[in-house]
Amino acid sequence: MMMNQPLADRMRPKMLDQYVGQQHLIGEGKVLRRMIESGGISSFILWGPPGVGKTTLAKILANQLNRPFYILSAVHSGVKDVRESIEQAKKTQFFNTPNPILFIDEIHRFNKSQQDSLLAAVEQGTVTLIGATTENPSFEVIAPLLSRCQVYVLKPLEKNDLLSIIDRALKEDIFLKTLDVEIRETEAIMRISGGDARKLLNALELVIQSEVDQGNTDKKIVLTDQLVLDRIQENIALYDKKGEMHYDIISAFIKSIRGSDPNAAVYYLARMIAGGEDPLFIARRIVILAAEDIGLANPNALLMANNCFQAVHVIGMPEARIILSEAVIYLATSPKSNSAYLAIDAALEKVNQTGDLPVPLNIRNAPTGLMKELGYGKDYRYAHDYKDHFIMDEYMPAKVAGTTFYNPQENIREKELSNHLGRLWKGKYGYNT
Repeated sequence: MMMNQPLADRMRPKMLDQYVGQQHLIGEGKVLRRMIESGGISSFILWGPPGVGKTTLAKILANQLNRPFYILSAVHSGVKDVRESIEQAKKTQFFNTPNPILFIDEIHRFNKSQQDSLLAAVEQGTVTLIGATTENPSFEVIAPLLSRCQVYVLKPLEKNDLLSIIDRALKEDIFLKTLDVEIRETEAIMRISGGDARKLLNALELVIQSEVDQGNTDKKIVLTDQLVLDRIQENIALYDKKGEMHYDIISAFIKSIRGSDPNAAVYYLARMIAGGEDPLFIARRIVILAAEDIGLANPNALLMANNCFQAVHVIGMPEARIILSEAVIYLATSPKSNSAYLAIDAALEKVNQTGDLPVPLNIRNAPTGLMKELGYGKDYRYAHDYKDHFIMDEYMPAKVAGTTFYNPQENIREKELSNHLGRLWKGKYGYNT
């Protein structure tokens, strides 16, 4: 039978040479490898998706630097736990000994007072802080703490990384190496993993366990795409028992709102609430979606989403569920447009192609006499002085003049905008007249 300890834990790397991926951080000459080689380490935050090795990397650093290692989960720990860990760290410090490492998993879930309790210890060197987060630390970590930490971004694992993890598990795991396992097809297990090593190993373990339970240990176990999909579907509750489908659910939630299905959207909202998801995480996604997928078809959607975020922050659960539900239904039933999203991406692509083009002289700022002599601001025409507060002029650099980035889409609001712009610009950008 399978071991009690999960395969993902059994295969957790102990040394840097066993660690897979993140070569931009641990490759030869890269920042984290240099830390280990120098024996010195500063406080930092690891930001990346689940299952890419944030906790593992912190443990490897502590192990190879021979530092005392304290670990807290922001989900289960409070200010008292932080202070107790700091006190324990103080007791391990002797003259000229290196700082202990305090690792905080999901540091984005700490509130301000919890993060404040870390400041003095980090600033005074009582501990070296390593935080791990799946959320943008610029939004989730208080500025005083963030200013004392470098932020390193971890990337989803590539297919070759995941294949090497499977290969190592089959060759080195105390149980799997006793079995005859052939990996014939990998597309399904790669798709299920989503670049997450933990999900990958959980899926691998579940499929092989299913074959073992059916008495297939005396013959070759052949993993095909169909076998993987069949076994995962049969055991979906077991596979998701630790919230591994977190990103699948939020993806379904966003796509349901985008697809104008309020019933599916509320269903997935309920799934997240019942699963203990951070309501602020949900509210942040709603704000992003309001701008990306509804946009100018209904500009009030962004106001609604932002108000939802603020209200959820102030009210908290369980009442926040009602606020979230109202916002979700409003967004799902709103007309949709991604024109603003497409416009900024098109403009960024053009900027990358053309570089820093000179701004037309007539619309440059002229704060000094010299600039005025050079023609800065000369012949600028103030739009409010003209009929309809508009004057036909050129505002873009000559090389990109006439380029259209914003293309109104087929909804009532943007048809009105297109007609308005067409009347003003008289066909210059291709808007309706």
